[in-house]
Amino acid sequence: MPTVEDQLELVRSKTLATLVQERIVRMIREGELISGDKLVETSFTAKLNVNRAAVREAFRGLEEAGLVKLEKNRGVFVRDFLPKEAIELYEMRACLEEMGARRLAGIITDVQVGELQDINARLLVCARNKDIESYYPLNIEFHDRMIDMTEHRVLQETYRRLVDRMHLLRRRGYETGDGLIESNAEHDAVLEALAARDVERTAAAARAHVMKGMQRYVAAQRD
Repeated sequence: MPTVEDQLELVRSKTLATLVQERIVRMIREGELISGDKLVETSFTAKLNVNRAAVREAFRGLEEAGLVKLEKNRGVFVRDFLPKEAIELYEMRACLEEMGARRLAGIITDVQVGELQDINARLLVCARNKDIESYYPLNIEFHDRMIDMTEHRVLQETYRRLVDRMHLLRRRGYETGDGLIESNAEHDAVLEALAARDVERTAAAARAHVMKGMQRYVAAQRD
């Protein structure tokens, strides 16, 4: 029978595993880790000052979330997506963004519209400067705030699980052509519809934005 100390150690390992998992997700989001990168267990134990059990538990959680793959006798790698998988992820995100936009258009306040407009104004500066490193996290904030404003808990949880997987895809669409400027202009269309409280136009603009993002990703893959 496990002792109290054993049970406490199990809880501690699980808590540490969550912290390790969150750190790796953040590294993927910020571009420190990209598809194909190997995750070395000892590197994380040293860097984060945690035990091996916590790192292994984190790797298992990330595999379940679809962010890494465990290859026998080779190790753990940040995963890549087949074209079909990538398109399916974009299609699902388009559905969630459309749902959120439709709901938000009916409840958004003037203050919230102003907040989103302010974020998008800062995004425009980044876009004009071709500053992907600043644009990307600010773009995440823009979309996260829209989803938060819906006050729909299940939508928020489902959306965040999905977009965590998509960080490996979304950055690529900004790396060629005028992806940043195009993305920012698409936000403008969403915001104009939101300010008018036009439910159908907001939903259509939000969906179109995600699907155009998918087109940019596909084009970047061809380059």
